Amino acid sequence: MRPDTEYGKRDSGPQSAQEAMTLALMALGWTISDGDRADRLLALTGLDADALRAGIDQPAILGAVLAFLADHEPDLISCAYAIDTTPAALIAAQERLSK
Repeated sequence: MRPDTEYGKRDSGPQSAQEAMTLALMALGWTISDGDRADRLLALTGLDADALRAGIDQPAILGAVLAFLADHEPDLISCAYAIDTTPAALIAAQERLSK
């Protein structure tokens, strides 16, 4: 459980770029854990598996993963729940990575 949060979930978003990248990596893991959702990620972002692997440490790529989730609220909510954060924190991470 994450500290300093309502119901144990962080609501204020990541405090640093590193925290934003960590949230994005956790979201990526959740996203690709389902084959159909992973295929949709690749189709809608224009990435392929090789580009995703090569860009795993790039804020723009991780921001694209979070933007993908932000564009489909049910996935955003499910991902946030699965990785023990809030949808608002994922959106804040996306915004931080897009700077």
